[in-house]
Amino acid sequence: MPVENTEVEKSKIFIIVEIIEYVPNAVVIKTIIKKTTGNVSAVSFDSGENLSEKMSPFDTFIQIIEGRAEILIDGHSQTLETGQSIIIPANTKNTINAKERFKMISTIIKSGYE
Repeated sequence: MPVENTEVEKSKIFIIVEIIEYVPNAVVIKTIIKKTTGNVSAVSFDSGENLSEKMSPFDTFIQIIEGRAEILIDGHSQTLETGQSIIIPANTKNTINAKERFKMISTIIKSGYE
């Protein structure tokens, strides 16, 4: 899974759907902002790819910016399309599947759990 750790340049306009490309047979993650209190990433999924089941100790906000994604939260499947968002609650099992390729923004907030 390719990960680009360099943040997006600050004070410069960008179009988020254009800063990340699709890579065949891969999930690509580009960090937009990374802080100790959380991070924002752009993620692209090629068709057939997924992020395997995991559980995060933090809430995760997901927004689909291109295409359609299947999000499983504690085994309950939901399909999100461009412009739709969902919050994956902390401490719940979740999986993100690409039945077709898509791009999303993932925002993790780490504060408030102290």
